[in-house]
Amino acid sequence: MPFHRLITMLLLMPGWVMAEGVPDQLELTKVSDRVYSAIGETAPGTYENNGHNNNLSFIITAKGVVVMNGGDNYLLAKALHNSIRGITDKPVKYIVNENAQGHSMLGNSYWRDQGVPIIAQESAVEEFREHGGIKLAAMENRNKEKAEGTYVAVPDISFSDRYDLNMGDVQIELRYFGPGHSPGDIALWIPNDKLLITGDLGFHQRLLAVFDDTDTGEWIESFNKMSKLNPKIVIPGHGPPTSIDMVTRETRGYLVFLRDAVIEILERGGGLDEAYNIDQSDYAYLDTFEELAAKNAGRVYQHLEFDYF
Repeated sequence: MPFHRLITMLLLMPGWVMAEGVPDQLELTKVSDRVYSAIGETAPGTYENNGHNNNLSFIITAKGVVVMNGGDNYLLAKALHNSIRGITDKPVKYIVNENAQGHSMLGNSYWRDQGVPIIAQESAVEEFREHGGIKLAAMENRNKEKAEGTYVAVPDISFSDRYDLNMGDVQIELRYFGPGHSPGDIALWIPNDKLLITGDLGFHQRLLAVFDDTDTGEWIESFNKMSKLNPKIVIPGHGPPTSIDMVTRETRGYLVFLRDAVIEILERGGGLDEAYNIDQSDYAYLDTFEELAAKNAGRVYQHLEFDYF
C-alpha cells in the first residue's frame, strides 16, 4: 500500500492522532476502586508534553464524576474526558481547581462548554479573574496549535474554607488550610477512604517551586493542618500516589530546611549571593532541582530579609 494512503487511513481511524498532537486519551492510574489519576510529568509544562505536568484526578460516585483540575488546555481536558468515558458512563458533575495556575484552570474552557460547574477557593478565583489572560497567553505561546479552543473560564462556584459535595455513596470535602504554594491552594479529602489529593500543598519526586506570591512560613502551617487528616493514600500535585510521610519529607522537610538556612545567613548579615549558594544537594535527586533550587533560595531570602533589615 502506498505510504500516503496508509497515513490517510490512520488519520480516519477513530481515536488515532498524529504523534506530535495532543493524545485522544490520557493514561490512567487506578488509585482505588473509585479514584483514578492521569499522572503528569514531573517537569515543566512543554509543547511536547502538552502542558500535562500535573495530576488530573477523578472520583466516580453514585451521583456522577468529580474531577480535580481542569487541565492545562481545552484539548488536554477533552482527552481526560475521553479517558473518563472509557471507565464509566456516568456524567462529570463537578470540576475542582486546586489553585489558579494555568495547568489547573485553563482547561476549564472545555468543561464550561460541557456545562459542568467549576469550583475553586475564592483567592484562586480572584487570581484567575485578574491574571487569566496572562496565563492564557503564556500557554498559547508554548502550546501553539495545541492551544486551540482554550479561553479563560473563571470558576462559577467559590468558597472560603470548606466546600462539601454529597455524592450519594461518598462525601467529598474541599479544604482550604491556608496560604501555600500559590493563591487558593486547596486539597480534596475523601474521609471514608482516607484518601487525600493534596494539590500543590504536597510535592514528592520533583522539587517544589517558590514563587513571588508563595508564603513558605504559612505553607508549613497549612501543611501541618492538612497532615492531621492522617490519610492512608495521598495523590500529590505532581508524581504518582504516595504516603503522607513521603510528601512530609519532601515538602515540609524541604521548606523548613531552606528557611532555616536562609535565616542563618540573615542573622549573621549575609547577602543574597550566599542564599543562591546554599548547599541543597540533599534534594538533588528530585526532578526540576537544577531549574529551581537556586531560584527558591533567592526568593526565600528576599521574602525574609524585611524581617531582619
